[in-house]
Amino acid sequence: MDNDSELISLDAGEIKRRIFAIRGRQVMMDSDLAEYFGTTTGNLNRAMKRNIKRFPESFCFQLTDDEILRCQIGIPMQKRGIKGGRTYLPYVYTEQGIAMLTSVLHTERAIAASISIMEAFVEMRRFIANNAALFERISKVELKQLEADKKFDRLFEYVNTCAETNQKLFFDGQIYDAFSLLIELIQKAEQEIILIDGYVDVSTLNVLAKKKTGVAVTIYTFPKTKLTAQDVAAFNAHYPQLDVKYTNIFHDRFLILYRKKVYHIGASLKDAGKKCFGITLMKDAGSELMKKLAKT
Repeated sequence: MDNDSELISLDAGEIKRRIFAIRGRQVMMDSDLAEYFGTTTGNLNRAMKRNIKRFPESFCFQLTDDEILRCQIGIPMQKRGIKGGRTYLPYVYTEQGIAMLTSVLHTERAIAASISIMEAFVEMRRFIANNAALFERISKVELKQLEADKKFDRLFEYVNTCAETNQKLFFDGQIYDAFSLLIELIQKAEQEIILIDGYVDVSTLNVLAKKKTGVAVTIYTFPKTKLTAQDVAAFNAHYPQLDVKYTNIFHDRFLILYRKKVYHIGASLKDAGKKCFGITLMKDAGSELMKKLAKT
């Protein structure tokens, strides 16, 4: 390894899947960085230790056994004479630490790789910032649990993919994942969105606000909804046009795009991720549902 001339093309999605959050920071593993920089993990960490004053804990720190288990990081460790693997706990590097590594290693490959990595960090921060209002309802306890126990890869996998989503099952606590897929579906609509959901509130509107400009929204909900006329007016002032209609004929929740593509949603949008539920694309169901809605 350590080949300056062997520059590689890095995939942004792959980089994001190797970034995870721990101790309140987004970091990358030493072994992943070594692969991208074209060196060995040992050489990378030795370069850090030779310049230890440049790497405070906010730039680089060593994981504990407990952190590896909680984050479900697959790391082969050499213990009690077992051949192979690594003999020490891994180091992780923050965005600032990665930039500092580049200045220490002085290779063309490290410089090229660090640019792609920095861009991935920026995109992740931009996504979280743009959706800050949507995540306000998640309690501080839930956020801390998500930061400690989950990687960010599933979040960006759903948002950035262009592949068709046919079916997805979410388990309790997968709040980021659930909202990310719902946002992806909402943003597919070019002209109209129809939501059938008996239990809507302002949180539902936070999701629908991610629609494209000019896309009309119609909600069919129970007469005793928590959504007020003021809520609807406030939404229309910023994201026109929303129309709310009232009916008791539906039990399940449906999201209809283009008046023909129908997604069955096992939970109200406002409760996405709180409990286990699924989202399923229903083939050839659009025309029948539209006929039923026309009679309400």
